[in-house]
Amino acid sequence: MFRELLSIFRPGNPLEKMAEDFAKMLSLTYEQTVKAGDIYFRKSTSPEDRTQIYQTDVKVNKLERKIRKQVIAHLSVGGSKAQVPYCLLLMSLVKDVERLGDYAKNLSEVIDIYPDPLPEDQIFAELREIRDGLERVFAAASEVFTESDPERAMELIHEGRDLAHRSDALLTLIARSDYDPGLTTAAVLGARHYKRIGAHVLNILSSVVMPLHKLDYYDESNRLSAAEGAAGAGAGAGAE
Repeated sequence: MFRELLSIFRPGNPLEKMAEDFAKMLSLTYEQTVKAGDIYFRKSTSPEDRTQIYQTDVKVNKLERKIRKQVIAHLSVGGSKAQVPYCLLLMSLVKDVERLGDYAKNLSEVIDIYPDPLPEDQIFAELREIRDGLERVFAAASEVFTESDPERAMELIHEGRDLAHRSDALLTLIARSDYDPGLTTAAVLGARHYKRIGAHVLNILSSVVMPLHKLDYYDESNRLSAAEGAAGAGAGAGAE
């Protein structure tokens, strides 16, 4: 879908407004994720920050509904058949972005389960590294949609999948720890929420290098051919 993404974000495209709203959704959910991480790791515990996460989520949900309405209206009043894949792409991606907002809320709520300070140990040091890595991937994801750089998308996918494996491995360390039930729950939820946030970011990135019918699927056997195909499409688009 690399060529389709480039087409959506070109000025003058009929779907440009939808793409702008989608980019805004990404920006808002990134802010939610960062703020939720600050709350989870006790960098910020003010009620105002919690409230802002929920207020931002309302904006994200409204944008999701707006984009869906725009897509239906566009296809109903003469949208060309050639634009159907773009519309289907947006309908799929906005759900992933909406879920990012939900997981940010979930992450910020862990402090209600375990309000005490988190320990400065190996487990939480690893979880902090996972957080930092996912936020870097997330921040870079929006740039991928406006640049002819499928190779960068593949790099981010590889990095994101490595972080997901690290989240899984962290559960084994937590299971072997001497944490009390409250801290165990907080640690497990943190690891799982960050894995799910990463999974939805990877779903979005997969749209850059995979055809529409394979969105969310980036098996090892498909990666090389997908990257080569995306690079070819990008070269073709740049020549137009």
